[in-house]
Amino acid sequence: MKFYYEVAPNKTVIKNSHFLTYHSNKKLQSGQIVEIPIGKKNIIGIVWRNVEKPTFDTKEIIRCYPTPLPKHLLEASRWISEYYQTPLGKVISAILPKGIFKNRRNKLVTESYTSKNSRTNFVYTNSQKDAIKKIDAINSGSIILHGITGSGKTEVYINQAKKVVASGKSVIVLTPEIALTSQLLINFKREFNNIKVVHSGLKETERFNIWNNIINDNSSQIIIGARSAIFSPVKELGLIIIDEAHEPSFKQEQTPKYSALRLASFLASKLKFKVILGSATPLVEDYFLAKKSNKNIIELTELANDNATKPILEIIDLSKEKSHPFLSAKLIHNIKDNIKNGQQTLIYHNRRGTAPITLCQNCGWQANCPNCFFPLTLHHDMFTLLCHTCGHKHNVPTSCPDCGKADIIYKGVGTKNIEQELKKLFPEASIIRFDADIDKDKTVDKLYNEIIGGNFDIIIGTQIIAKGLDIPKLKTVGIIQAEAGLSLPDFTSSERTFQLISQVTGRVGRHSSNTNVILQTYQPKNPIILYGLNQDYHNFYNYELNIRQKTFFPPFSFLLKLNCTYKTEKTTIQNARKEANNIKKQFGDKIQILGPTPAFHEKTNAGYRWQIVVRAKKRSILLDIAANYSEKPHWSIDIDPPTLL
Repeated sequence: MKFYYEVAPNKTVIKNSHFLTYHSNKKLQSGQIVEIPIGKKNIIGIVWRNVEKPTFDTKEIIRCYPTPLPKHLLEASRWISEYYQTPLGKVISAILPKGIFKNRRNKLVTESYTSKNSRTNFVYTNSQKDAIKKIDAINSGSIILHGITGSGKTEVYINQAKKVVASGKSVIVLTPEIALTSQLLINFKREFNNIKVVHSGLKETERFNIWNNIINDNSSQIIIGARSAIFSPVKELGLIIIDEAHEPSFKQEQTPKYSALRLASFLASKLKFKVILGSATPLVEDYFLAKKSNKNIIELTELANDNATKPILEIIDLSKEKSHPFLSAKLIHNIKDNIKNGQQTLIYHNRRGTAPITLCQNCGWQANCPNCFFPLTLHHDMFTLLCHTCGHKHNVPTSCPDCGKADIIYKGVGTKNIEQELKKLFPEASIIRFDADIDKDKTVDKLYNEIIGGNFDIIIGTQIIAKGLDIPKLKTVGIIQAEAGLSLPDFTSSERTFQLISQVTGRVGRHSSNTNVILQTYQPKNPIILYGLNQDYHNFYNYELNIRQKTFFPPFSFLLKLNCTYKTEKTTIQNARKEANNIKKQFGDKIQILGPTPAFHEKTNAGYRWQIVVRAKKRSILLDIAANYSEKPHWSIDIDPPTLL
């Protein structure tokens, strides 16, 4: 007897068609992973549903993986495809591991841990108790757990996870960086035995073995990992925890371009469980929407350590520093003392802010677009200042329009420069640098125990060291050029700068020892910098929301970013302008178009890249536009982009 099924292949076979019909001599379940013939090739697909015998001939399913995907992953696939205008095949390709039907020995690994430092008598702070009580009273939906750095959000996560595991269900814990997995794992190991870690650093075989273990494990599991861990095929999903939920890495940049936060919220709504979005600096957009719809915002306002001593905060005006190009005398003195006393120094620099900027070294004035209020980017080839969002051009000033001085600078400093200078100044010190260019064997994750153990005198890094880490021997945090991130031409630049300053400031002041933060800047009175240093989220939120409303950026509008890439600059510009005009003609005053302009990273290996940003009050209009470009050659779409860079 033949059974007939609609199968969703893991790539687009027929444009605008998600399913193909096949037959099998075996009865299959919805969600089963199968190998199917397409022309002369065999590809992977998912059985979506059984159907009646069609009027046309069908091919036979070649083979089938025995355990079906849980239904929530089918729901997730369909939702991503519709919500982000992405072909279902590309979503399925992202959800499934590679090599499912490879001829290899499936290694089922049981990961068990012996609980250490049992926390049976663990004492929660009053703030944690209050938060737990409020979360317990909520049946389902998204919860923003807004806790100051060092308030013990992880303890609240563990409390909620224990209750879900006790009910026979599984928990997925997402973290924005592999580097932060180690610390979460150590904390969760104390309470749970069945933990599996999923991240992009795994080899294909390792990734498959863990996936295979998860899908065939009928007991309650804790899954810890980066963004893609949300696709872990657990049988009964009962809770999703997203730590550092403000991080942009929770939005995937490659197709399918989904947000793990939005997907988690959808699943929570569909399956009636809770999602906890933990952050000391929640996204302005999420916080606004939660307040507007009276959704759950729970505050953690106390430090978890009663004996913690607040750090001393100091701002250094770099325009008055003459001893060194980017290291103040105060910071150099502190590093010297820390080395002498066996204490650590963390040097933070926003590497993403080292774009060609135009800044007055004397008073801190910066060249901004009069339309978007974004920083203008210097293009050396034309020696012109350009707005990468709306296309506004401006002549490069020869003197500062505010103070009249000719102290205009056009570039920042990189982490490698900082490392070289510190090695010259402190040849005896043990120095480690963490950024995108470091060796794979020298990541925060690999050297976690050495960092915590105090093996390094000076730790230099970018965003990766700004969040999550608790370093007991850390005495001083030095922020090299605090306004660097503000130079980026993006509507989230102020928010990211605030978040990172606030987060890196939170690396100290967690213990009883005296600590300090030295923030260096050319803009000592900039409100974003002051709010970040003082970890003043609520005043920052009100300030930023006011600017977003004036400039009509999210949460007051929806965005669609269209990128086109061609081999030659001329062809790229012609096509970008042509499509921008087509969109204007078709949608008129329902939308606003910004650009077309060169993308922030204009020259790529594939050619020249330009972008069009479309803005609208209704997201549905942007979906209609995106549908025309989702599979158009040379074009890519990004709905709800977390950044315009």
